[in-house]
Amino acid sequence: MELGIAISAVATGGVLNASSIARTVHIGELSLDGRVRPVPGVLPAVFAASRAGFDRVIVPHANEAEANLVPGMRVQAATTLAEVAMWHGADIAVAEVEPVAGTAAVPRETDLLDLADVVGQEEAVEALIAAAAGGHHILMSGPPGAGKTMLARRLPGILPPLSESAALEVAAIRSLAGAMVSELDDVPPLEAPHHSASVAALVGGGSRTVRPGAIVRAHRGVLFLDEAAEFSRAALDALRQPLESGSIDIDRAGFHARFPARFQLSLATNPCPCGNYGVRGAECICPPIAIRRYSARLSGPLRDRIDIDLQVARVAASRATSTERSAMTTAHARELVVAARKRASNRWAGTPWTMNAEVAGTWLRQGEIRLPSGVRGPLDRALERGQLTLRGYDRVLRLAWTMADLAAVDTPGPDELGRALFLKRGLIA
Repeated sequence: MELGIAISAVATGGVLNASSIARTVHIGELSLDGRVRPVPGVLPAVFAASRAGFDRVIVPHANEAEANLVPGMRVQAATTLAEVAMWHGADIAVAEVEPVAGTAAVPRETDLLDLADVVGQEEAVEALIAAAAGGHHILMSGPPGAGKTMLARRLPGILPPLSESAALEVAAIRSLAGAMVSELDDVPPLEAPHHSASVAALVGGGSRTVRPGAIVRAHRGVLFLDEAAEFSRAALDALRQPLESGSIDIDRAGFHARFPARFQLSLATNPCPCGNYGVRGAECICPPIAIRRYSARLSGPLRDRIDIDLQVARVAASRATSTERSAMTTAHARELVVAARKRASNRWAGTPWTMNAEVAGTWLRQGEIRLPSGVRGPLDRALERGQLTLRGYDRVLRLAWTMADLAAVDTPGPDELGRALFLKRGLIA
């Protein structure tokens, strides 16, 4: 950082207290008039300083609130280089100047979105609650106007509030991305990049410094890809590593970085380029080859990593124009999700997992909680017929445990497994 370099240079003249400088971490950039400018990544930098044993940090005035989020650190907000030099013992007069302001925080819209606004999509709402309860990835396919985007944007609101440690992780990533952070937000983040986004925009990168992409910014929250089939094949395939490992590696000339990327993936896509394929009463103008190509843009390996594959139909005009509101509100759905996650957390106590979507497949297939063959029969037959891969088999098991948690039963039965099979592949047990 320029501030640290400048203070070190001034200290060589013997006018500063060397021991004071050695005990202090300096973060900030300098403008030509000597004022200290705000910088991105202050929160993780102060964390690193705390872990390294420092208890004092000097940051730009605009980054003071962000630095104060780290407990146990004595934060001093600097306006000018002369002010910092005075704190280290320089006998100089410091003029009062206007500090460099940071960018304003962008308000979030999550509080304005309620599931009660979704009318006529009861099955889709139930699937969304299941996705939130178990941490499952979801794909919604259907014609334009069916409500796919409306549903996906309400997913963060029904997720449990972030713990303090998770909120700190999210805030640190936002700081690295250049956003101003003044407080911890316990609402899971939502990232919804446009379908024209490049691989670098999704993954992250940079020439001199690394910046997290949408995949990383969605950590502990939701990554929503609307019009998923319109994304480039390379961009979609970039999702495969973080979906499996929960992290993303960025390699550029001169640096390597690994970021956490444990998010819920929510995809929305049309059935064909015109959107009318298979829609009753609508005419599809797409040739068969165009429909196949459009569907194939979501590769088999990517679809195999999706837990819930849901078909969403348009709502009838009589229901769309009525004044009724859904009985399932965001607040009630969140209560169901929190209760289901608590059951799962109690069940997986003593293991590395807390959510059903995280549990290893071998544990479910071969461990002590293996389902009896009478319950598992339809799933085994689907695997033998090639309707499911082994990865898909494991994902159905995880989803079945989530259905059991939502139903408040100890073990998935035929009903819970049948519902999970239907949500995964449209298969009926």
